[in-house]
Amino acid sequence: MVKQYPGGKASTHLHSLQPGQHLIFVGAIKGPQWTPNRVRHVVLIAGGAGITPCYQLAQGILGNAQDQTAVTLIYGANGDRDILWKGQMEQWQQTFPDRFKVRFTVSEPGENSTLARGRVTASLLQDALPDLGSKECEVYVCGPPAMEAALLGTRSTKGLLEELGYGKEQIHKF
Repeated sequence: MVKQYPGGKASTHLHSLQPGQHLIFVGAIKGPQWTPNRVRHVVLIAGGAGITPCYQLAQGILGNAQDQTAVTLIYGANGDRDILWKGQMEQWQQTFPDRFKVRFTVSEPGENSTLARGRVTASLLQDALPDLGSKECEVYVCGPPAMEAALLGTRSTKGLLEELGYGKEQIHKF
């Protein structure tokens, strides 16, 4: 899945392709590499289209019978209709009740929405993560630049995740 951004070279090109046209990708894809059972718990924090790598990692962990890592996914979107794969993630909660938890939050909830309202905040993280700051946990983040800056910090500021007790070595950005 590729979200089209106004003026985005790659996303505009990909959206202009017709069925049957081909692409060739060259080079390694950079990013964190997952090792099964390396930690007891992984937290995935996604915003908008940033759900894509988080969903793929959760799917890989839950689809590997030898990997017993617990997964908590926190997914922020603009509105109820913007949440991708919601049904699949709710199914994972039923199939893996001791290993998979998901929390959705939306900035602009629909009229009859049952989802949390707002952005990913310290309060939401404290409520959703029972082992906040545990050394047996890794956190992966992917989302819009403002969300990533708030969670990860900048060169001159600590991010929300560090303020909540996670060490830099535990925090990864897709």
